[in-house]
Amino acid sequence: MTDGTTWLAEPRSIAFGGYHVVLARGLTQDELVCRLAKAVYGSVRAAVAVGDHTTDSLLQLLEDTYGDLYAEIGLRLGRAGDWTYAVAYGGWQGEFRPLTEVSRDGADICLLEYEEENGKPVPPQFAYFRDGCLLSACNLHLDGSWGYEGVEGDPATAVRLQDLLTAAGLPDHERDDGEVHRIALGVIERFFGLSLPKDAIVHGTLPAVVLESGFPKPARA
Repeated sequence: MTDGTTWLAEPRSIAFGGYHVVLARGLTQDELVCRLAKAVYGSVRAAVAVGDHTTDSLLQLLEDTYGDLYAEIGLRLGRAGDWTYAVAYGGWQGEFRPLTEVSRDGADICLLEYEEENGKPVPPQFAYFRDGCLLSACNLHLDGSWGYEGVEGDPATAVRLQDLLTAAGLPDHERDDGEVHRIALGVIERFFGLSLPKDAIVHGTLPAVVLESGFPKPARA
């Protein structure tokens, strides 16, 4: 069973710290992982398969193997309808370049990201790329923070999405941020036909990889 994306607006919907989800149409899991490994700032990461994991077991593996939960980036992988997805864990915050190149050769790429525990605070973020071009991007509070207000990107797509968000009553500075987050996700989900299975991600076991940086692992006691 596939759900939409509005459940991501629930507090700590995936793990402590927020969420970083990439959905891809036109790519296999292996292709998506390979492209994401090249999209990390710095040297290309080595994608190391670590078997099937729940959220908790992957977080434990990251801490036990690398000495610090945030030392490396873990990904759990799955498929929902036409979409391949990768959910990030560990030290993903601020580590990825814009995913323009990940969408090359006709792929559709959607990024949904929220640094929930960032004290600045950072609003939830959305970006959609197709075939090497940004079609639309916005912060999901639509509040003019973090450098932009409203939807940016290809005019034909960005204007249509902006119109739908406006029709949904956004931005609305009187509403709770969590409610605005949920409504915006719902509009984006319907516009792009996104599917993301809550039960499989929150409670299930999924194939996982670690995007290793190459730094030495801590010596075991």
